[in-house]
Amino acid sequence: MDEIQKRLLLEIADLHEIPEGAYNIRSNGEKAGRRTTENIDIVTKTDKPGIDIIIKPGTKHESVHIPVVLTKTGFEDTVYNDFYIGDDADVLIVAGCGIHNCGNQKSEHDGIHTFYVGKNARVRYVEKHYGEGEGTGERILNPTTIVHVDEGGYLEMETVQIKGVSSTDRRTEGDVAKGGSIVVKEKIMTHGDQYAKTYFNVDLNGEGASASVVSRSVARDRSVQEFVSVVNGNSACTGHTECDAIIMDEARVTAKPELTANHVDAALIHEAAIGKIAGEQLVKLMTLGLTEEEAEAQIVNGFLK
Repeated sequence: MDEIQKRLLLEIADLHEIPEGAYNIRSNGEKAGRRTTENIDIVTKTDKPGIDIIIKPGTKHESVHIPVVLTKTGFEDTVYNDFYIGDDADVLIVAGCGIHNCGNQKSEHDGIHTFYVGKNARVRYVEKHYGEGEGTGERILNPTTIVHVDEGGYLEMETVQIKGVSSTDRRTEGDVAKGGSIVVKEKIMTHGDQYAKTYFNVDLNGEGASASVVSRSVARDRSVQEFVSVVNGNSACTGHTECDAIIMDEARVTAKPELTANHVDAALIHEAAIGKIAGEQLVKLMTLGLTEEEAEAQIVNGFLK
């Protein structure tokens, strides 16, 4: 891989070198490297682009990295990855996509990931998106995540996008069985004329099922953000969604919660807060010697940390 591709891997997956454990690296639509382990197998699909990641039941403290990098302008890539996490497994999955576009045509990656989380399995899924390049072509990322959580299963999903992505439509849909949980933590920053939409839809089907979705975002310049959350409580369950956004300059932010209780013991909560940086916060930091721009940066960094 060249230096640009290595830098993208560092940004999206914190990879300074080949990772330990299983991995599959995709570059400009092609496999750039792969390793399997005794407990984690990676199989290329035969009917469409993508891979199946198969994790044996009982696998503990192992990881799999599946980053994607694009460095060709005008290149459009779609990939379908399915994850089969066996019962009682406990694993880390690191994904993400980095785009370097120095041309005048759009570069786009659409990743469709489907998770089958087994009984009492635990998964931590980290997905980072990043864009760079001096060209005028757009850098577009449209991730779709579909999650099926079996009885007692747990999936924690951390998504980060703080730089360089022209447009993104992020969709997460899922269903949770008895005693299962899904936790989503999202961090987004947009600037310029960028657009970002998050759509979250979950069905809490089993007794004791739960969902927690927390989105923190910063919208600057003329960028536009939209956050849509739909939680359907179909059992004695708990659901919580929260959207906190800082709005600056001429940006626009919309939050649209939708809660549906189809069971008398469904407990569902939504919280949303959109506002500018408080003046007293800026003044306090400026009295410590920071410029207004430096003070804003400190507040934004702390908010998204």
